Amino acid sequence: MTRLLGLGATGLALVLAVYGVVVIYWGYRRKRTDLIRSGQAAAYAIFGLMSVANLAMIYGLLTHDFSISYVAQVGSRATPPFYTVISLWGALEGSILFWGWVLSAYTASVVFAYRHERQGLVPAATGVMLFVGIFFYLLLLGPANPFGKVWPVPADGPGPNPLLQNHILMGVHPPLLYLGYVGMTVPFAFAMGAMITGRFDADWIKKTRIWTMTAWGFLSLAIVAGMWWSYDVLGWGGYWAWDPVENASFMPWLTATAFLHSVMVEERRGMLKVWNLSLIISTFLLTILGTFLTRSGILSSVHAFTEGTIGYWFLGFIAIVFMAALAMLAGRAGELRSPGKLQSPASRETVFLLNNLLFTAFAFTVLLGTLFPLVAEAVRGVKVSVGEPFFNRMTVPIMAALLFLIGVGPLLPWGRPDRKQITNKLIVPGAGLIAAVVIALVAGTRGVWALLAFAFAGYALTANVGEYVRGAANRVRVNGENPVQALFRLVNSNRRRYGGYLAHIGIVIAAFGITASSTFRFEHETTLKPGESLQVGTFVVRLDRVWGQQEPQRFAVGADMAVLKDGRRIDTMEPRLNFYPASSSPITTPAVRSTPRSDLYLTLMAFEQDGSSATVRAIVEPMVAWIWFGGLLVGLGALLGLTGWKRRTAPAPRKSASGPRAEPVRTGS
Repeated sequence: MTRLLGLGATGLALVLAVYGVVVIYWGYRRKRTDLIRSGQAAAYAIFGLMSVANLAMIYGLLTHDFSISYVAQVGSRATPPFYTVISLWGALEGSILFWGWVLSAYTASVVFAYRHERQGLVPAATGVMLFVGIFFYLLLLGPANPFGKVWPVPADGPGPNPLLQNHILMGVHPPLLYLGYVGMTVPFAFAMGAMITGRFDADWIKKTRIWTMTAWGFLSLAIVAGMWWSYDVLGWGGYWAWDPVENASFMPWLTATAFLHSVMVEERRGMLKVWNLSLIISTFLLTILGTFLTRSGILSSVHAFTEGTIGYWFLGFIAIVFMAALAMLAGRAGELRSPGKLQSPASRETVFLLNNLLFTAFAFTVLLGTLFPLVAEAVRGVKVSVGEPFFNRMTVPIMAALLFLIGVGPLLPWGRPDRKQITNKLIVPGAGLIAAVVIALVAGTRGVWALLAFAFAGYALTANVGEYVRGAANRVRVNGENPVQALFRLVNSNRRRYGGYLAHIGIVIAAFGITASSTFRFEHETTLKPGESLQVGTFVVRLDRVWGQQEPQRFAVGADMAVLKDGRRIDTMEPRLNFYPASSSPITTPAVRSTPRSDLYLTLMAFEQDGSSATVRAIVEPMVAWIWFGGLLVGLGALLGLTGWKRRTAPAPRKSASGPRAEPVRTGS
């Protein structure tokens, strides 16, 4: 019954998606709002049906209905309920089912948000989203069907991938990733809708940027959560290894970030129309490419799913979307000519252009490094490895330049600048740069790129924080407000701008954490007997005992490690190895003692069965916690920016008896 309910709901969703596309197209051609309304209403029904299908699968997982193929694949009676539920997205078919639900939720949200707009851009965008939905619902009824029948019914299943039931972040990272990935369908739909209807006014820019910011915020948090999961689960002490599937989520983030900056140039100067459309289309295609890389089985990765025929479906869909978008861009080329021109090389629009070139070069470099081994093997039959040295050599200079531009952008005005004003604004960030270099040299930094990263991070942080300080100080001086009140009212008067600055600050702080942790990392591995100690930086780590215990879904072996500083115990850490029945190799669970200054990271590498010794890897990594804090600020910046979209120009503050009236704050970054 559960299997048929899920399968039937998915089939009806496909039928309604086809119906919605047809009637919206027909209603648009015949200018019949009743047909458009009917097609858009299908989005609500599809959301309800996909909710039923997902709930049916969750029910099947919790009740251990092994007659359902997906439950038989990832279910287990020994798996705790939490990991049983999140195994919904733990394998290929379930992840596509969840993807389909998120897509239906976004489609219904768009229809609801613009429910009074029955003509023009919104119906066209709705039709595009329903068309994308048709592809995913076809997958669910074809090569990625999670509701297949199993006979004879097994008594139990293998459980989820051990890596996916070893940390609570697997309940956070994948949903955030899907909200970011699938969310990029909305701006793509509006871009295609603009080309279908020929409407390239401010309305399409506003709608597209709002939804891009939403998806970008989720994707930013997803990437940081994925880094955190890798750091806390895999036991290698790192958080980013240029894994192909990591790259697959990073590439659309890069192009979406480029769009969020370049679309402001179109708003202000009427430039970059073709470029902005191309960025949105590229971002969507990169999300589909990332899904293909993850689910086709052509990559070797801890993140990748098993091999199947689904990869050919994705390649076909990518080809269709690419050709359709290219044809529309060519057909609308005459309407997309940009009247605006650059007025000065020292202007904000020039910085945004450089920013776009760097982000695009970054995305292309990552794409090249990710796909080259696959192309080389397909063409020449030779396995080629493109690893961390290539990516670091090619991307570190780009990242350093982007850090510098993050500091330059807020200081430059639109159009022609006032040289004296710019010079005055450069003094404090310049001092921040010098201070960062001095501190880095005193701390022992010698690498050129590390020094540049610290220098530009100091510069960018000072410049962006300075925008808050300068604006709040002006309000204190003009209006007599206290500093806290002035800062709050400043940010509230232009949330979009200051949300952007907050996201910049988050990125700079994360970059600082990445540079510090990689530059000053200290690692040591040794074998200890109970009572023996290891000196790691300022810490002494002592092995007290090795233990083992049976847990419901696994057998765990751990080590009690006493952490001492200045001769006294300050903590007890328990790195462990978890042995799952479905895995031939143990899964590490490192112990991490995290402080704002540094992390102490212990991994149990091996042990004697009688508990007489254990091999432990100890790592000290400075400032890792600032990476997670920076990622949180990026998400908060995106949220703050989204709450300020209905504002236009803030009213001027009241006139003060002791001074001139403060300038009104313009919207935009």
